[in-house]
Amino acid sequence: MHENFFHNVKVYYEDTDAGGIVYYANYLKYLERARTEALLTIGLSNIKIKDNFGAQIIVKSCNIEYKKSAQLEDELKIRSFIKSVSKTSFYMNQIITNGEIINVEAQVHLVFVNENGKPVKVPDIIFDNFKPYFCDSIKA
Repeated sequence: MHENFFHNVKVYYEDTDAGGIVYYANYLKYLERARTEALLTIGLSNIKIKDNFGAQIIVKSCNIEYKKSAQLEDELKIRSFIKSVSKTSFYMNQIITNGEIINVEAQVHLVFVNENGKPVKVPDIIFDNFKPYFCDSIKA
C-alpha cells in the first residue's frame, strides 16, 4: 500500500462567495499548498529546487472534478499521492475531503523545467525522497 501525504486547510471567509461556499478557484490554491508542504517533508522547497537544480516545478495540466461544495469554517483534508512518473514529470492525484465527503478530486501533471521553460530530468533526490508517496504500481 502506498503512503499518502495529508495537509489540512480551514475554510475562511475570504475563501468563500457571498453564500459562504468556497469559490471554485480556491481549491486550486489548496492543492498547491498541499504540494508545497509535501516538498517540505522531503527537505526541499520551490526556492531550494530553483537554487540547487536550476529548475522549477510547473503545472502542465490539471483535471479537476468538483463533487460537493465546501463551506465557511469547514475543516478540509487534502490527500496527495504520485500516480505515475516519467523522466521529466509526474502525475499527482489529490483529493480534498471534509470528513467522509469528497469535495474535489484532481489529477495534476507536474513538469520540471529549466529557466528557459524547457523540460529537464527530475532530480534524483526528489525522485528518491518522494518514493513513499508513489502508488504501488510505480514503486521500484
